[in-house]
Amino acid sequence: MSQPLMPKAVAVWLVDNTSLTFDQIAAFVEMHPLEVSGIADGEVAVGMKGRDPVAAGELTRGSIDECEKDPKKRLRLVERKALPPPKRKAPRYTPLSKRQERPAAIAWLVRNHPELSDGQISKLVGTTKPTIQSIREKTHWNISQIQPIDPVALGMCRQLELDEAVKKAAKKAGITETVIPVEGALLSTEESLAFEAPKDDAPKEMTADDLFNLPKGDVEDDEQPA
Repeated sequence: MSQPLMPKAVAVWLVDNTSLTFDQIAAFVEMHPLEVSGIADGEVAVGMKGRDPVAAGELTRGSIDECEKDPKKRLRLVERKALPPPKRKAPRYTPLSKRQERPAAIAWLVRNHPELSDGQISKLVGTTKPTIQSIREKTHWNISQIQPIDPVALGMCRQLELDEAVKKAAKKAGITETVIPVEGALLSTEESLAFEAPKDDAPKEMTADDLFNLPKGDVEDDEQPA
């Protein structure tokens, strides 16, 4: 910057508040001396409010005093370092495809884990509470087209995060019984083993009726009646 901001207004202030020569003022604001003279005569910049360059940090009082004592000297513009623009934290960008999948993830959570609060669902899939409420109450504008999809499968949250949220919600709601998982839910190894069906080839204890109905060849000699 080689001249002050609003040079004509600065010239008005210098004419009114200093004893600087027209040449000194003109050199500082990069104007013609005759134009500065017109300001002093009230022919130029009529009604314009002066701008104090000292208060604006563009000129020092010492420089003005020095030039007032010696008409040959020139005012020195104070160079100010431009401040970098403030950094703004950009909002996290969510791809359009993910935004379209959010209702599906919310519907899955609402259906399979009704104990989850709106706040927990909001953190898991990054949505708003009004959207969750509209899906809970089936008032969402696109409710007829929403197909529930596991948010873990959609990559919106991790399985560990979902498990922790469900655990906290269940504890808060006082749910202690074992819940059979819904179809499509992702289970840990321990959960999968817990829900394995009993093996068909496990030995069964025989009752008295079973022994009575056995063929004679299958009954030991000492068990047959005398």
